[in-house]
Amino acid sequence: MIREDELRQGPRAAQRLDVSAVGSLSALAGMRAEWNALMDSSHAGPFNSWEWLYPWCRRIEPGRRPLVLTARDAAGTLVGLLPLGLETRRVTGLPVRRLGFLGETHVGSDYLDVVARRGAEREVAGAFARMLVALREEWDVLDLTDLREDSVTVDVLREVFSGHDVRLSERYVCPYDVLDPREPFDVFLKRTGRRDNYLRRRKWLEKQEGYRIERTEAPGELAGPMTDFFRLHSARWAEDGGSQGIKGTGVESFHRDATQLLAERGRLRMYTMKVGGQAVASVYGIVHGERFVYFQSGYDPAWRNRSVGLVLVGETFKDAMEAGLTEYDFLRGTETYKSDWVSKQRRTVSVRVHSGTRAGDWFTRAEELARKGRNAAKQLMPGTWVEKVRRFRRRRAAVN
Repeated sequence: MIREDELRQGPRAAQRLDVSAVGSLSALAGMRAEWNALMDSSHAGPFNSWEWLYPWCRRIEPGRRPLVLTARDAAGTLVGLLPLGLETRRVTGLPVRRLGFLGETHVGSDYLDVVARRGAEREVAGAFARMLVALREEWDVLDLTDLREDSVTVDVLREVFSGHDVRLSERYVCPYDVLDPREPFDVFLKRTGRRDNYLRRRKWLEKQEGYRIERTEAPGELAGPMTDFFRLHSARWAEDGGSQGIKGTGVESFHRDATQLLAERGRLRMYTMKVGGQAVASVYGIVHGERFVYFQSGYDPAWRNRSVGLVLVGETFKDAMEAGLTEYDFLRGTETYKSDWVSKQRRTVSVRVHSGTRAGDWFTRAEELARKGRNAAKQLMPGTWVEKVRRFRRRRAAVN
């Protein structure tokens, strides 16, 4: 078992950095202020925030032990974090000690990474990587998912663990675009694939009694918008077998906690379209620095032919530009409606390192065998039927 005092006795990664660890949920609870100060001075993505990861530990993986590596300078100021969790998985009866990111499952956390003061990313990532090398007898697999492919951390891990089995694999494509706040929204629309439909549908909706779009960002006003969001999100995916993005009461509880905490930081934007007093579409967004992050959405299937989802997404672009934001990020997924609005893509990757134990090697081998089994099962399905299923899912995934 890894103890904080053992970590402090380990080798210093750099003269100026003291690397230690936070290993309990109660200790993690008290880190909010300095974690936020570090986030504000870093380039880290929104899902590395305390407001996202602390409720994840409480609601999603309460049994996973936090192992948050911290780096402090000579003055004791927090200059780096690596939010990890240690779990034991059993693979055909063999226990495997796996280190992974906090926030990695159930809630769609893209761009997980080291959080470091701007300009110190390589130094901090190197300090953490060398500490993990020193502790390699305490874990079997270091399994870091959903980093940006251009992350400094990826390069540092490959360098520091050059003598180990290091595997890099692709994860998701994340569509996004750069916004110019000086550009009129109408000019932006001309560059999209949705201009005519958006303008026509919005014009019709604006004539309907009680049509309005509400933007909620205050912590004390979220109960109603979140209830509408969960209902609309569930309704939108019900015909397709249910949502994979927000599934189960534990995940809903997580989002109620996270949205409250994000709102306290001024980072949340909940958009709700109403017609005649009834909520018909919803978008759950996060503002992170100068970026708008489109996290999830939902709409009433009875209003699909009126393109309420399309219109509300367009309004979030308009609002982002008016607020002076310079990027709009759709996160993971290549659904058609995203490419109609944005033209750029970035990718996420995973990095897996084996410490050299039998358990770590078997963990990956068993995973590969399971993947081959799934692929073989797909081959048994008639090709035309597979393609029909795929086309149907693509159509249903598109926002009208």
